[in-house]
Amino acid sequence: MESASDTLQRIFDSDSSSVGMQMAEESSRYDALKHARFPRPARTRRIAVANQKGGVGKTTSTVNVAAALADNGAHVLVIDMDPQGNASTALGIDHTSGKPSVYEVLEGRLPMAEVVSTCPQLPTLDVVPASIDLSGAELEVAELPNRNTLLKEALDVYLDDPDIHYDYVFIDCPPSLGLLVINAMCAVTEMMIPIQAEYYALEGLGQLINTIGLVQQHFNPVLLVSTMLITMFDKRTLLSREVFGEVKGHYPNIVLDATIPRTVKISEAPSFSQSVVTYDPKGMGAIAYGEAALEIARRSPSVLEAIDARRNNA
Repeated sequence: MESASDTLQRIFDSDSSSVGMQMAEESSRYDALKHARFPRPARTRRIAVANQKGGVGKTTSTVNVAAALADNGAHVLVIDMDPQGNASTALGIDHTSGKPSVYEVLEGRLPMAEVVSTCPQLPTLDVVPASIDLSGAELEVAELPNRNTLLKEALDVYLDDPDIHYDYVFIDCPPSLGLLVINAMCAVTEMMIPIQAEYYALEGLGQLINTIGLVQQHFNPVLLVSTMLITMFDKRTLLSREVFGEVKGHYPNIVLDATIPRTVKISEAPSFSQSVVTYDPKGMGAIAYGEAALEIARRSPSVLEAIDARRNNA
């Protein structure tokens, strides 16, 4: 029997319709994704998603990669460390001021287990929400001797529970390089860096890599930049292709082959308190994030091996 993608290809092939070709491509990629096996990692992967430049798709990538992995069988925890709480919003979690959140966890008033909520659309995706209260945390904990490891200590205690297991923990960082981001970097073993497909985005990348190097040197020698993801990519423009090529040339083993396009649905989904993966599952945004998640999952053995090597050399 002819597949949907083959049918679309046949119908639109004669006039080379760009709309038809796009529909055929979407259908083909969606079918391939649905038949793909997402391997689960041998142990929990802890990944902070950071870029001090705003508007590069950091929170969007955190939410949608996590949702795509959860939608394909993984158990995932998202910790929102951004006082804006956008990741919490996109995953349908109430994060109004005064609600239990990561703020109380950092302050030591509540264990992480008491602030975890489950995403309404994805039962294997849990969230530690953030509220605007978190904006004062940096000043309040600045004098504590363990100020850089508050999140790590709380997360370690939570994950030590034998009844709790996650394949992935993602931490969504604020667009800065302050104490909240350092806490996130100290709590994980990996960094994922979303990079917008424009030259301004490349300028800030060096500063972020330098900051990660300082954290590696002083606080977390195991920390590994495991993943870079090109966002807002337009394959029709020379600029997008050049930016992708340049970053890929510098970091060939880190940059994902999957890229994230600009689509209305990706931007629209959070207003419905959803990831694009559940809001528009057959659209290009969900497909692209699904492909990125699949690539991340397939890279788990080599990434975990690299982390072990860093740990042995530390």
